[in-house]
Amino acid sequence: MIFPLRALLRRNNPATMTVLLIVINVLIFLWEFTLTPYQHLLFEDHYAMVPDHLRVASLFTSMFLHAGWLHILGNMWFLWVFGPHIEDVMGAPRFLLFYVTCGLVASAVQLVTSLGSPAHVVGASGAIAGIMGAFLVLYPRIRVRTLIFVFFIFYLEIPAAIILVYWFVLQLFNGFASAHNFSDSGGVAVFAHVGGFLAGLFLIRLFPNTRRYFY
Repeated sequence: MIFPLRALLRRNNPATMTVLLIVINVLIFLWEFTLTPYQHLLFEDHYAMVPDHLRVASLFTSMFLHAGWLHILGNMWFLWVFGPHIEDVMGAPRFLLFYVTCGLVASAVQLVTSLGSPAHVVGASGAIAGIMGAFLVLYPRIRVRTLIFVFFIFYLEIPAAIILVYWFVLQLFNGFASAHNFSDSGGVAVFAHVGGFLAGLFLIRLFPNTRRYFY
């Protein structure tokens, strides 16, 4: 297992929008704890993406829901590691537009690959995958301090390209291995990850690069 801790890249501006997105996601997650089980079920039926009875707005709203503590902590951590550097390039308004666009593409890809499924699809990981795809284009050689766990835990500084390509290939493998059954992927919407990552790879060139240069 590899887990990125910090990109070794200096920023020129505060990560205002990244922090705001993290706060919004966490507040919504905490608010869900105030709901009764029945209210929570109704809430997710309405705002999660459910392929077999789709509400178009849920392609967006599902990006702000999470299934549990590990889900939201993992997503928000990856957003914090990579998001500020992409925001630094774009500025906050364009970064938000980029984030939402990647998330919508991710939701659409997951929908197409799971038509008829009654599973509730939630999470920001598709949008965050787009941020990771953008980071791969912009900063492939930037080293990322990474925790690695094999038989014991140690740290390495690894080029971003290695981490991000490894992560993407893993998503592809898991996606095709479980293509016939969403539950075979452990309930993880891996094709949302794939769709979001590819969206980030291609869309980053359409967003003005105002503060840094492509590597």
